[in-house]
Amino acid sequence: MLQPHHKIALYMEGNLFSDYGKMGFGVLRYLNNPIVGVIDSESAGKKIKDLLPIPSDTPIVKDLDAAHALGAEVMILGIAPSGGKIPDSWYPIIERALQKGMSIVNGLHDLLAARMEKYISNPENQWIWDVRVPQFIPQIASAQCAKLSNNRVLFVGTDMAAGKMTAGLELLKWLRDQNKSVGFVATGQIGITITGAGIPLDAFKVDHACGAVEQAVMDQKENDWVLIEGQGSLLHPGSTATLPLMRGSCPTHLILCHRADLNHLRQPEEIKIPDFNQFIALNEALATVCGTYPRAKVVSICLNTMNLSEEAAKDIIAKIENHTGVPTTDLVRFGSAKIGNVLLNS
Repeated sequence: MLQPHHKIALYMEGNLFSDYGKMGFGVLRYLNNPIVGVIDSESAGKKIKDLLPIPSDTPIVKDLDAAHALGAEVMILGIAPSGGKIPDSWYPIIERALQKGMSIVNGLHDLLAARMEKYISNPENQWIWDVRVPQFIPQIASAQCAKLSNNRVLFVGTDMAAGKMTAGLELLKWLRDQNKSVGFVATGQIGITITGAGIPLDAFKVDHACGAVEQAVMDQKENDWVLIEGQGSLLHPGSTATLPLMRGSCPTHLILCHRADLNHLRQPEEIKIPDFNQFIALNEALATVCGTYPRAKVVSICLNTMNLSEEAAKDIIAKIENHTGVPTTDLVRFGSAKIGNVLLNS
């Protein structure tokens, strides 16, 4: 599938400034492959760092042909429309990419391989990677992870798209820089694409979800630290992901992630985010279940302050830290050392 040398075209048409561009933003920030061009006709001719708070010199190009001319070998679909459906308008672009000899990375629920393989022009060197296809059928979870002696850090959130994956990958890099034995369990399409491994949690049947998490964490049991990418939120009416993540990983630590510019869910907006101390207590109680599972405490709060000024970001960090007594920061903006050292000293 995707190899480190493959040159990437990132399809972001019309979504460079949209929440639906989350897949592309993660790829731009963390994927090690060379990204030769971001496809977005609205911003063609500029560079990513000129428009987004991502330190990337990647050029924005007007179309697939321009990206292919720069040497692109793989097109990653960097947009995640509501419901994970591929719009009809994308299929001609995907077909043309395949006919040009390019491979495709698709992180959406709509699967492409069976439908689009007929357009592959070079079967020996081309492929379509549907990231959200489970690679195994797990056993029913049995709390195996509770018997491990390592540290298992689960990222939980006040909402979907609150920065759980970003916080996990930032801490992964920091711990590796400290020469710590650490692994990362990717549980969503972005993390799997970036790391090349993991479980598409929302593609597993409900009865298998806990077991999939458990197996993925047990595969990392030799590491002193295992960081488990969070999904969804206990607060969100459409999310069921937090409980299987808790049961499957039996975490020893929790890190709460929150978008600092919001006091309500993105959708539906009428659902307000409750008092942080109450929400922390809820997550801790569910993770531990009256002492049945390891005692997991929220040891830090990671904020996404991207939409705030630096002064406003520092102000809300101090406000939340004073209110909760929990070390708080924005890992992307202010670095990972503060939270990393909290973990190592916990």
